[in-house]
Amino acid sequence: MALKATIFKADLQISDMDRHYYANHALTLARHPSETDERMMVRLFAFARHAHEYLAFARGISEADEPDLWQKDLTGAIDLWIEVGLPDEKRILKASGRAAQVVVYCYGGNAANLWWAAISPRLARLNNLTVINLAPDSTRALALLAQRNMQLNCVVQDNEIWLSTDTGTVKVEFTPLKEAHAGY
Repeated sequence: MALKATIFKADLQISDMDRHYYANHALTLARHPSETDERMMVRLFAFARHAHEYLAFARGISEADEPDLWQKDLTGAIDLWIEVGLPDEKRILKASGRAAQVVVYCYGGNAANLWWAAISPRLARLNNLTVINLAPDSTRALALLAQRNMQLNCVVQDNEIWLSTDTGTVKVEFTPLKEAHAGY
């Protein structure tokens, strides 16, 4: 018998002063049986950072042809493809060819650093790729905020991002490893 996904509900209020985006999102996240709270919360963080009315969670971990999150325009073209974790080069190249913008949120401390050192030379030519390395302390703290029903507030100001619930507040520290070129 196959294990089923665990359903999480999140009421996410976003105040993004950098993008002038202020909205409330009622989200349903399906946590795959092989997914940790840390990875699920990184997906939720990625949603908060790129929030848009057309941004949606995709099948990601359970579907090879879909990212963790994506934003499509009204024609179905993929504007934004977001991966979480340490995807292989082939997956990133495929995403870069299918989407206008690709963002990878890697995490895991030294494992993420080793992954990037090995893969970065072959991805340098991708002008539409952004890679963000999340600090291990931040992702572990995000995992502690995970609850089946969450009330989250996200505040973004001067490229600083804070996520808070009634149980705690996390400032998410990150380092850009590669940024897409202007125009993407």
